[in-house]
Amino acid sequence: MRKEWEEAHTVTEEIVEGPPSRRANATLTACPSGNYLWCIGGEFFSDDGKAYFYNDVYRYTPEKNEWRKFVSQTCPGPRSAHAVVASPAGGGKLFLFGGEFSSLYQNSFHHYRDFWCFDVSTHTWDRIDTKVRPSARSGCRMAMWKHYIFLFGGFYDPGIRTNYLNDLWYFDTQEYLWRQVEYREGDRRPSPRSGFSFLSTADGIVLHGGYCKEYAKGKRPVGVMLEDTWFLRIVLSTTDASGPPPPKSVKSSQHPFSLKWEKRKKVGYAPTLRSGCTMTVWGAKGLGVLFGGVTDEDTNEETLESVFHNDLYGYQLTEKGRWISLTLRKPKSKGKVAGGRKVKQVAAPVQFRPREERDEEDSDADYAEKDRNGEDEDEQKSKPSALKATPILEDPTFDPDDPILTVPRARYNAMLAVLRNTLYIYAGILEFGPREYTLDDFYALPLDKLDRFLCLKPCDVALPKDGDVLESSEDDDDDDNDEDEDDEDDADEDIGGSDDGRGEGEDTSENAKPRLKTKTRKIESEEDELEPEPEPEPEPEPDLREKARAFLGSANDAKASEARSAEDIISTPLPGETLAVFYARSREYWAGKAHGASDNRGKMLRRDGFALAQERYAAYKPILGEVEKILAEAGLDEEEIRRGAAVGPSKGIGENRNRR
Repeated sequence: MRKEWEEAHTVTEEIVEGPPSRRANATLTACPSGNYLWCIGGEFFSDDGKAYFYNDVYRYTPEKNEWRKFVSQTCPGPRSAHAVVASPAGGGKLFLFGGEFSSLYQNSFHHYRDFWCFDVSTHTWDRIDTKVRPSARSGCRMAMWKHYIFLFGGFYDPGIRTNYLNDLWYFDTQEYLWRQVEYREGDRRPSPRSGFSFLSTADGIVLHGGYCKEYAKGKRPVGVMLEDTWFLRIVLSTTDASGPPPPKSVKSSQHPFSLKWEKRKKVGYAPTLRSGCTMTVWGAKGLGVLFGGVTDEDTNEETLESVFHNDLYGYQLTEKGRWISLTLRKPKSKGKVAGGRKVKQVAAPVQFRPREERDEEDSDADYAEKDRNGEDEDEQKSKPSALKATPILEDPTFDPDDPILTVPRARYNAMLAVLRNTLYIYAGILEFGPREYTLDDFYALPLDKLDRFLCLKPCDVALPKDGDVLESSEDDDDDDNDEDEDDEDDADEDIGGSDDGRGEGEDTSENAKPRLKTKTRKIESEEDELEPEPEPEPEPEPDLREKARAFLGSANDAKASEARSAEDIISTPLPGETLAVFYARSREYWAGKAHGASDNRGKMLRRDGFALAQERYAAYKPILGEVEKILAEAGLDEEEIRRGAAVGPSKGIGENRNRR
């Protein structure tokens, strides 16, 4: 047994070149016991419609600018949109819960409800199984308060509609138990949501923003961006009598503390309404740091206008909370002219001139230089030419050292982490028209200096050069439609850049100021879906596992279900479906079959129909058993498998999935 355990927990470690591959909805977490960053999981959707989900673990060391990858046989399954929180106890731990997974061709999709612990010192995973735990979900958030892990919200998508959650759980890392927090009737608490910020403080936890969808009967779902801020005040029951009294809110008889949700007012220079913005804790200053996001204007059923952000904000976590704008500080200019105005001396820009004019000027200059120095042309070429500093004549306000030029391009769902006063930003998503682009650039910003962003890895994604894209700075008036139209052509050129998205030949004026990137796209629908048709699954081999995988794909793939006949669909049991449920769903079909094969009527006819259904179910029972094993290995328990069967064939991940 000991040998088997050691083999299952053997970890391989390797140095890799640069950050992880392109991915979104992964987690980037500051190490609780060292100067490292940990990146876990994520997803990537290729242009040919394939979905790639990851379960790899990467560690970044800033001093060496080095990435290492850790692989173990015992580890969570591939996933994205999961939650991770760090604890310094026991040499450092990372706790992971939930998330979602899709097969390569998106013909099966499920949520996780498993809970794992990663040991930072040994780089090994251990699964924590408890009888009571939160339901399967994605987009939830966790925060560490003392030795308790608090979990809130998220969403569950069974394929028909997305269900958003606002339940509150906590896990005791000493007793290894989950408990759900129950509320009194009339207690105030945040509405159901996902994709919010959840930051721990000394007195509780701050919750900000998020996203959800509203469903009205007879109307299409409408996305809702949330900008409210809440504070979960936590007071231990062992507080001294001289201390503050515990808040009178949540039922606390079975809990070691008292809890109360308090809604905070918007104070200070707050960010505009948006979703997909990421906030992380800057512990040294007690500040939450927020970057990016997207603002959607769902104008009608055909179009969705979106504005992407790359601005930076801070939120004071203590007291009542206050928003501040984190703007980069411009360096002091060295040169001065009359009137006290400072001018930066830079190299003269290269200007285009006709070839004939350049040849004449070059020839005259060569002869003049030879006459002055007595040197021939070869000698002149052998010496390095000095680049003379001259003032810029075309644009006196341009400063190549302006730190605004270093700001990353706009995006949403970026991964953020603060490590020793340095903010790290990795990846994110940007959209042009109906397409999403997963970025892979990596930046660092010293928050104590706020001087400039350092690009640790440029973006290698080839973004389109032409598109329906507008750019405007924060200081521009968004309602000035005439100026927006005039700047549209220039903005298209700025965004296009070079082939790698941020190469040396890219127009640096793109980041002259923090940009708001606007685009208009058609809302995807089943009728005008622009994604390529998924490739067919490979031919299954005759063994049971391959048959189960093929069966699982055809049962959950909406397009495959459309290709199947109605008779085939109703007469085939689904994964997790019992014989009783299967017969109840297909009773009329089997009665019709029995009616054509015998002269029995009434009760005897129903008995014949049940016998046919039982025979069909028995033929599929080995495959169904193997399917349930596959789902169990992916982290689903029997309850989740039955719940997935109850809603019937799933439509997969659905449209606008990153907005959930």
